[in-house]
Amino acid sequence: MKQNLLDDVFDNFVRTKQLFKDREVLRHDYLPNTLPHREDQIKLLGATVAPVLKNARCSNIFIYGKTGTGKTAVAKYVLSHLESKAKEYGASVKFCYLNCRITNSEYRVFASLSQNIGVLVPFTGLSVGEVYDRFRLGLDSSKTLFIIVLDEIDSLIKNRGDGILYELTRINETLSKSKLSIIGISNDLRLKDFLDPRVFSSLSEEEIVFRPYNANELRNILFERSKLSFNEGSISDSAISIASALAAAEHGDARRALDLLRVAGEVAERNGDKIIIDDHVREAEKRIEQNRIIDALKNLTLHSKLVLLSVYLLKKSNATTGEIYDLYNELCNELGVCLLTQRRFGTLISELDAMGLLNAKVVSMGRYGRTKKIRSDVSRSIIKDVFIIDNRLGQLLDYKPKSTSKDKK
Repeated sequence: MKQNLLDDVFDNFVRTKQLFKDREVLRHDYLPNTLPHREDQIKLLGATVAPVLKNARCSNIFIYGKTGTGKTAVAKYVLSHLESKAKEYGASVKFCYLNCRITNSEYRVFASLSQNIGVLVPFTGLSVGEVYDRFRLGLDSSKTLFIIVLDEIDSLIKNRGDGILYELTRINETLSKSKLSIIGISNDLRLKDFLDPRVFSSLSEEEIVFRPYNANELRNILFERSKLSFNEGSISDSAISIASALAAAEHGDARRALDLLRVAGEVAERNGDKIIIDDHVREAEKRIEQNRIIDALKNLTLHSKLVLLSVYLLKKSNATTGEIYDLYNELCNELGVCLLTQRRFGTLISELDAMGLLNAKVVSMGRYGRTKKIRSDVSRSIIKDVFIIDNRLGQLLDYKPKSTSKDKK
């Protein structure tokens, strides 16, 4: 009987000595017992939320920092310990963590908060106001000091506005038996530019800024995680050093460092190698970079995708902001979506530039002033592969720009 093609693959994996002891340790959502090089931030956040142990509402707090600087881990670490301590002291404390990139609408946020305190809300079918009222009444009857963690809050505000924050920052005025505090976590230091000043003053009573890790700190983190994730003798010290150096060069991103180590281990494992070395890390870097770009493209907002698609369709190495905006205008008309203002359009260009998807360079046009010369930093094949599976954008990949055809006449 002919053996199935996959039998050898699976049998070899099971029989071969494994490099990994526990690969979950290298995942982003793993919360270790200690968080090296974040002791000061842990203490500061702990001191900020401590008043709830005496049944007093703690200040709202905003945590800023680039991706992979430990913001989420520190918030979860502090609040999980706070809940344990609250039980010791008999304080009624509860916290709810929401990732706003996933829970990305007012309805979903209030529905998730309601479910967290035991109030059942249907997935759809109610008005936002009705869901909010159910949450408010349920919270007040629970007699709880409730702390909400809104992670990646910038993505919710940029897409939906700050209405939900306006409601949450003023909810305590209508509560008599419970109190609510907010911990906002943002990757964007410019978030305050998107908020109404009244909302920001209420929300950001305290602020913590997380600086990126340096290479030595990342090496310490990777060394501790590697002892938990790999079998003894399965990884070389130089591989850990290279992974930490590469991640430090990318703004001190601990998530990237952990990904490099995990994928390097998987590369070595598939090759049948007995130890993870420098070459495995470098191969992992190539694979992660491509996957990172694909994920970034998929998670862009519709208007950001339309901006990038405009650059793609122009097929120019250096298009001007005006040329891109004209084509973006055409694409919005084709899809029947509202056009963003030129000011907001310029902000999207800057955001895509910061993400490494576009390269926007300001150049002087002499007496005509200054403009931006913009080109895509993503290969056309990757853009096409990602957008072609999008129901709305796929039909526009072969669109012929009207503005450029006018210029040629």
